[in-house]
Amino acid sequence: MIKLLSIGNSFSQDTQAYLHDMAAAGGISIKAGNLYIGGCSLKQHWENASGDHAAYSYEENGTETGRIVSIRQALQQDDWDIVTFQQASHDSGLLETYEPYLSKLTAYVRTLLPTAKQVLHQTWAYETDSGHPAFSQNYESDQMLMYERLCGCYKQEAARHHMPLIPCGTIIQHLRETKLFDYQNGGRSLCRDGFHMDIPYGRYAVSAVWFETLLGGDISRNPYLPADADPELIGFLKTEIHDLLLQKELL
Repeated sequence: MIKLLSIGNSFSQDTQAYLHDMAAAGGISIKAGNLYIGGCSLKQHWENASGDHAAYSYEENGTETGRIVSIRQALQQDDWDIVTFQQASHDSGLLETYEPYLSKLTAYVRTLLPTAKQVLHQTWAYETDSGHPAFSQNYESDQMLMYERLCGCYKQEAARHHMPLIPCGTIIQHLRETKLFDYQNGGRSLCRDGFHMDIPYGRYAVSAVWFETLLGGDISRNPYLPADADPELIGFLKTEIHDLLLQKELL
C-alpha cells in the first residue's frame, strides 16, 4: 500500500477526490490523507505547524472523517510514504510568499518522517473569467500571466528543495488548448466556479496526473469512470493526459 499525505487546501481536495477509486481500478492500493483548510497558504501551514495548532479537517480517500488534527498529529498517525506541499492558489505566482515557509515546513516534516518522499504539487491558473479577487489583484485577470508566474515559482522552489513536481497546472493549461476544453471559444470549462476544478472532468484530470506521477500508473488503461461522467469525454482525457505526461519537455 502507498500512503500519501497532503498538507494542502481545497486544491489538494480536488486532486484527491477520485484518486483512491482511480488507484483501486488500476490495481494500486493507496491511503490518501488530506489536511484541509480552505485557501491555506504555506505561511499559514508553517504557523500552524510551529504552534502545533489542531486546525485541519482530516480527509481520507476523498472523504471527510470528522476529525480535526494538527500537522504533527497527522504526520505521526501513520508511516506515510509521500508528503505533498503546495502554495495557496492566490499566492501561487508570487515567489516572495514561498519562503521561508516552505523551507521550514519541509524541515519540520523531515524531523518527524525522515524517510518520506517530499513532493511539490503545482496548482493551476484560474479560469479566464474568474471572479476570485486575487485574479485581478495579483494577475491582472490574465490566465496566461497567472500560469506563467506560478510555473516559474513552482519550478524554482522544486529545484531549491530537490523535490519532484506534480505538474497539474501545466496539464490543465494544455487541456485548455484543446477544442473540447477551450472555454474562451465555446468549450467546456475545467473549473466549476472560476478556480476550483469542475466536477467531474476537472477533478478527473488532476487526479489522473497524480495517478501517473505519484503512483506510477497508466491512466490510458485505467477503467475508472466517475459518476455522471461521459465515457467519451473521460476517454479523451485519459489519452490526452497520458500523452502529455510522456512529453517531458512540456513539464
